[in-house]
Amino acid sequence: MVSLETPICEFNKPALDFNLPGIDGEQWSLEKCRGEKGLLVMFICNHCPYVKSVRERIVRDTLELRSLGINSVAIMSNDPALYEEDSFENMVRVADEYQFPFPYLIDESQAIAKAYGAVCTPDFFGYNADLQLQYRGRLDASRKEAAPENVTRDLFEAMRQVAETGEGPVEQIPSMGCSIKWKDE
Repeated sequence: MVSLETPICEFNKPALDFNLPGIDGEQWSLEKCRGEKGLLVMFICNHCPYVKSVRERIVRDTLELRSLGINSVAIMSNDPALYEEDSFENMVRVADEYQFPFPYLIDESQAIAKAYGAVCTPDFFGYNADLQLQYRGRLDASRKEAAPENVTRDLFEAMRQVAETGEGPVEQIPSMGCSIKWKDE
């Protein structure tokens, strides 16, 4: 397992469209996912300890962001042949267990992760109402273990600012996580 940090936010970079199957049997596009004030695109998986440590916080924050007009979508791009825990069946199980309030999509070809430049799980891309990138940072100070409850909610506060002003904070702390498990080419 390789730990990586996300690159610096490329402000105003447009969100890229996708058409991916969700665990709910629906096909999801960028337009279908977006909220009135923006969209949070999350690259996550089931096996990564960084993701496991914050699943409840992701659910909490995405629920609160929805009330501010920011919708969320999670995309799983790992090769499940490398980690059975990341299989479609386990995506359904995890989403049900944690009651994900957002579409959970599989990027089987990994083309969407590559197009977005996703490097790790979790990797967060926060877009404004015009679907321009405004946040590429961490959820909070959690790593492989959840940080204390009273830590700054970096992602939530940044996306609240995006909902209110259309712009993300200039200072952003990169997300850290496990490398995406790419298929052999």
